[in-house]
Amino acid sequence: MADLKDRVLAALSTVMDPDLHKDLVTLGMIRELKVEDSGKVSFQVCLTTPACPMKEKIRGDCEAALRKVDGISRFVIEMTAEVRQARPDQDKAAIEGVRNIIAVGSGKGGVGKSTTAVNIALALSREGAKVALLDADIYGPNVPTMLGVTGKPVVRDNRIIPMRGHGIDVMSMGFMVDENQPLIWRGPMLHGVLRQLLHDVLWGEQDYLIVDLPPGTGDVQLSLSQAVPLSGAVIVTTPQNVALQDARKGIAMFQKVNVPILGIVENMSYYLCPQCGHRDEIFSTGGGENASAKFSVPFLGRIPLNTQIREGMDAGMPVAVNEDTEFPAIYRGVAQRVAQQLAIISERARNPYAITPTG
Repeated sequence: MADLKDRVLAALSTVMDPDLHKDLVTLGMIRELKVEDSGKVSFQVCLTTPACPMKEKIRGDCEAALRKVDGISRFVIEMTAEVRQARPDQDKAAIEGVRNIIAVGSGKGGVGKSTTAVNIALALSREGAKVALLDADIYGPNVPTMLGVTGKPVVRDNRIIPMRGHGIDVMSMGFMVDENQPLIWRGPMLHGVLRQLLHDVLWGEQDYLIVDLPPGTGDVQLSLSQAVPLSGAVIVTTPQNVALQDARKGIAMFQKVNVPILGIVENMSYYLCPQCGHRDEIFSTGGGENASAKFSVPFLGRIPLNTQIREGMDAGMPVAVNEDTEFPAIYRGVAQRVAQQLAIISERARNPYAITPTG
């Protein structure tokens, strides 16, 4: 069977990862390869993320390659995933157990940043990833309401145990203070609180920690970039020129502190009438895509303006978990592209000359 095993590996070495531009054998993605006397071949394809958008293409390419190998009676392919840390060599205090920290920001308020962060986190979780969400909007923490989570977190051995909502771990200042209590804090206090939320919370093993930032480019954004090794940032905008001007400031800020831009999400991209199906670009069109082209960063997708999104967030039932709507598929596409960009960054960190980012 040694000869057949060699021929199987040779066949699989022709299958390329479409994003990383290397073959699966070289990338170490072929695991647990077994060849039986009967000619049965079984193995795992270990992807870089369970949210891989090319999963079915890779499986199909493996099947096509194996059909050309004589001596195989049948084959069994198991698709698995192992998320790697995207930027492993940064000189900053990592969070124990957390592989990737993703900042979700915007240059201005009112663009649906928190809604986008929550639904991306839930979409990644539903793809099979281990996901946590930190609400770092200290002055206006809305994530508890959006996830329908109430109560106070428990402290164990001087570590805060995060709350749970819709299958993900979540932490927010909204759990710590009365909802009617205003927070009037200056920069140093914000920095201290943010460090506590990052390092004094028992996050456990997480593939992705999504950090919902406050709007703008102020103290919290700077503190976050200094406190932990950010894997990348997602910028949320709406299509009109005013929002895009501010989004550009957000992109420039992250680039100044050496944080990769994973891409731009265009929220409230269009209105689709639920009665007649007419599509109306209320806030202009194409702005997010144009900004991504100008700054050479990926365009992650368009999210429509829809009352179901708003109603779901107000009720603590985000649309990413509502399979009766079309929105889970939309947010899943955005989440997959975020994970895709992180996988590319991870591979480039290990082999800087192998691949270039995709847009």
